[in-house]
Amino acid sequence: MQRAGSWQDLRLGHDGCSVPRPSAAGPGLAAVCRGHPLSHAGKILLVPMEGSPWLSMVGTVQQLQQRGHEIVVLAPEASIHIKEGAFYTLKTYPVPYPKEELEAAFVSFGHLSFDNLPFLQRFVKLYKNAQENSARLLSSCHHFLYNKELMYVGVLRYSHYANCWFPTVHFLNGLPCSLDVAATQCPSPLSYVPKPLSSNPDRMTFLQRMKNVLISLSDNFLCNMVYTPYAKLASEFLQRDVTVQGLLSSASVWLMRRDFVLNFPKPIMPNMVYIGGINCMSKAPLSQQCRHCLIAKPLQLDFLYYVLAHMNLKAPSPEGEHGIEVFSLGSLVSEIPGKKAMEIAEALGKIPQTVLWRYTGTRPSNLVKNMILVKWLPQNDLLAHPKTRAFITHSGSHGIYEGICNGVPMVMLLLFGDQMDNAKCMETKGAGVTLNVLEMTSEDLANALKTVIFDKSYKENIMRLSSLHKDRPIEPLDLAGFWVEFVMRHKGAPHLHPAAQDLTWKKSHKSKAH
Repeated sequence: MQRAGSWQDLRLGHDGCSVPRPSAAGPGLAAVCRGHPLSHAGKILLVPMEGSPWLSMVGTVQQLQQRGHEIVVLAPEASIHIKEGAFYTLKTYPVPYPKEELEAAFVSFGHLSFDNLPFLQRFVKLYKNAQENSARLLSSCHHFLYNKELMYVGVLRYSHYANCWFPTVHFLNGLPCSLDVAATQCPSPLSYVPKPLSSNPDRMTFLQRMKNVLISLSDNFLCNMVYTPYAKLASEFLQRDVTVQGLLSSASVWLMRRDFVLNFPKPIMPNMVYIGGINCMSKAPLSQQCRHCLIAKPLQLDFLYYVLAHMNLKAPSPEGEHGIEVFSLGSLVSEIPGKKAMEIAEALGKIPQTVLWRYTGTRPSNLVKNMILVKWLPQNDLLAHPKTRAFITHSGSHGIYEGICNGVPMVMLLLFGDQMDNAKCMETKGAGVTLNVLEMTSEDLANALKTVIFDKSYKENIMRLSSLHKDRPIEPLDLAGFWVEFVMRHKGAPHLHPAAQDLTWKKSHKSKAH
């Protein structure tokens, strides 16, 4: 019999479901039925998360399918990026909101990131937005767990099986309130490990350490507020009291989309495996016929035709000689409020490079000939070309690693989430310039671009980071595949779990031996 498998993830930071369920924020992995002989291939159940988390793990899913594993992807009917694929079977479940509502929520959130409002008004708007998103995610989790069809195939109710248990592997970057640190009992000294969202460096001043402590003290309050509804849902479903941290702590292995080339050095646990850069392993060679726009033949033809139609390729152009810049604010933000879009367009018009800008909003009226607006672009392939001079990014981990892999200096426009911390790491290492998207002027953006292009130190620093990042015994994609199959072969990895996970809070904080 084939080994049953499931990628399960309780990552609240991605899909908000803190219940024993597969999730795309990270793969939970391989449900193994005891008492049956193991075979080479297994069955893997995966519930992906929208946006870059799903895009980051597609390569891993494809590799596992090529190794003979059968992969079932479960996703809401209202998914935006998660679609039918040749290397997995997609099964959808109904949710009480349409796809259009989810798309509108993304657009609204993107616009909110650009609203330069007074602090209190901005806080209230962000809080209301978070409430709406949380309610939508919680509803999605409820419909997932209580879907009768899923119950029928035995996807979720593992407690009904006497001889089955479900080892899991999480695939993630981090969790709100540092819950990944708490769940793994990973040491995190506040003196040199910056708290998420603090924008602190690892070598902190006294005031920065105080900020670190205050953020740490607020974690318990924030975690209770954020995770309590999901803990209640999980307890109701399992018919016993559980905590989100307790559910997460049972994971066999944590595949972390991190790398010490980007992230500051810190302790990690034996079951934490760093696979940063997993999303930028495959690059298509770019065609020489698109001289200064440099678009690859293997890439989507509609994009190629779009660029060819908007560029004069009959003779070499000044833009081609100066190279190109790639501008993208990630999978969630492709529209910018009109006034800010015009400021950005004004800045981009002051540089000689051709700018490929992923943008789906209203076309700014002040565009000049060196700017090309597209709804989609092959980001990693464009960054890999030697004529790419700079990368304008929101500093999401997906784009940051592609910039590091390809050695392209960055101008970072911060919007939300972990982007502030990513940008601080890159800025500290001299590989990019950070701008506050709410306060920057067109002159600020133009000057930042000129700085990373013409100051050779930025190119030298990012090339040094790229060299360090790629100097490793095994590629992140292969490493992720190995640990997924390791957990499947051994029905988990309990030997990697620290004894601290079995201690009560009182015992784990006792300093005096009796």
